[in-house]
Amino acid sequence: MFSESVIMTIAINPDMIILARDARGLTQQELGEKIHLHKANISRLESGETHTSEETLNALSEALGYPPAFFKLPGHIMPTNLAYRKRQQVPMKLISPVEAQVNILRRHVQFVTRVLNKPFPHLPLFGVDEKNTPAKIAGLVRRKWGADTPVIDNLIRLVEQQGIIINSFDFGTERVDSRSILTDDKYPVIFLNSTMLGDRQRFSLAYELGHLLMHTYTVVPHYRDINHEANLFAAELLMPEKEIRKDFKGGITLPLLGELKLKWKVSMIALLYRADDLGLLTPNQKRYLLQQFNQQKIRRREPQQLDIPAEKPQLMRQWLAEYMGKTKLGIIQVCELLAINASDYLEYYG
Repeated sequence: MFSESVIMTIAINPDMIILARDARGLTQQELGEKIHLHKANISRLESGETHTSEETLNALSEALGYPPAFFKLPGHIMPTNLAYRKRQQVPMKLISPVEAQVNILRRHVQFVTRVLNKPFPHLPLFGVDEKNTPAKIAGLVRRKWGADTPVIDNLIRLVEQQGIIINSFDFGTERVDSRSILTDDKYPVIFLNSTMLGDRQRFSLAYELGHLLMHTYTVVPHYRDINHEANLFAAELLMPEKEIRKDFKGGITLPLLGELKLKWKVSMIALLYRADDLGLLTPNQKRYLLQQFNQQKIRRREPQQLDIPAEKPQLMRQWLAEYMGKTKLGIIQVCELLAINASDYLEYYG
């Protein structure tokens, strides 16, 4: 067991121990076993109740895969956005690693936007009311951003053109799709699960964008269903009512939903629910189509031949490349500034 009674102690940020441990999906017990410390001692380290020796710091660094400088970074753990897209019931042991990595990557965005003096994106922010419904707001956003074709060919590119950072990484679970957060400067960042197929990725991004533009920068009354509002925004952004009604006018069948998936780049089930929301299905028709989904076992995994390729975020990579070009620094030096290892850098930005 490491001794904490040595004369030389190191000033560290307890929050960074928590972030590193959560990011690696470890409990206090598991981390303690790795570095031969009792769980109670880990708890005291994370609460700032005890000093940290250089020996313990190095052990934390080795066990958690972050350089010693990581644990000395200033700042606090930031709460994530109002909501995020996930299954209804997700245990905290699956959510905690995602939230920790989101907090770590938030710091990278804050670093690069500051050193490059990037202007704050001009966001078309709206409050939701009887006049400005989520669907109406989605239409206004489309016009503001020049999305004048019915199908948005590349949603990530459209959003990044507005200066909004998107980061995609493996969440370690398929039960969480997306997250969003603000930097200390209120700069917006959207995170997507890189394991998602393109259709789910696009809807998740549109959903997070709805939260960002309608809820993040305003006070929202507690009685509002912000998740429903974000879904309505996403549906109209990706499947405008005026245009998609034309595709449904001949009736709705499973083969048609498959064809329309390839056109609109959203899932068949999203198209079905869109038709239902627009009043184009009777309850019996909807029930029959859902039964077909279940009978053909495509409710959770739609036919592979209809897969939509995932879109790739580029803006953060471009900004890091811009910074390295201006400073003549290499990846190793940038990793030192970001306080991460090269393997993590390549996973996030390679």
